[in-house]
Amino acid sequence: MVNERLVELGVVGRPHGIRGEVRLTWYADSLDLLQGAVLLKAGDLPPRRVEVRSVRTSGAVPLVLFAGVADRSAAETLRGQSVLVPESALPECAGDEVYLHELIGFTVRLDATGEPLGVLAHVDFYGEQELWVISTPEGREVYLPAVPEFVADIDCTVKEICITPPEGLLELYLQD
Repeated sequence: MVNERLVELGVVGRPHGIRGEVRLTWYADSLDLLQGAVLLKAGDLPPRRVEVRSVRTSGAVPLVLFAGVADRSAAETLRGQSVLVPESALPECAGDEVYLHELIGFTVRLDATGEPLGVLAHVDFYGEQELWVISTPEGREVYLPAVPEFVADIDCTVKEICITPPEGLLELYLQD
């Protein structure tokens, strides 16, 4: 785990109850990666290894109890920390699937013209919505909802993403 690439799979949210459980904003499809140990990272501090004591859901919200977190006050200190796992802990993708973190740095082109727009800089999550942040050569950021209607193609061989943004979206971000 020492020099291995780490992948953010979620963020610790508010405490749940009085016994130390926390809510997670979880980006992965499965909670299976919350078995054993994960890494928590707060700001610029180095990540630290923590044992997961239990995982359950309340509705669709994952609830996690970490070792050493025995009450609501201790749980509150974890709020906002990233939940990380080593890249090697991720299951292998099937067929044409790809992990989201592998797309970071791909060139983003407009599907209609082939014109490069920028590179995929990072991904934000707002509720259930995945939002791609595209950095242009001019240093601007374009936010694109990552839905099938707007993502025409992803070519991992050449590291390119072709998009069909909704009418008016680019003008919002690229006007002077």
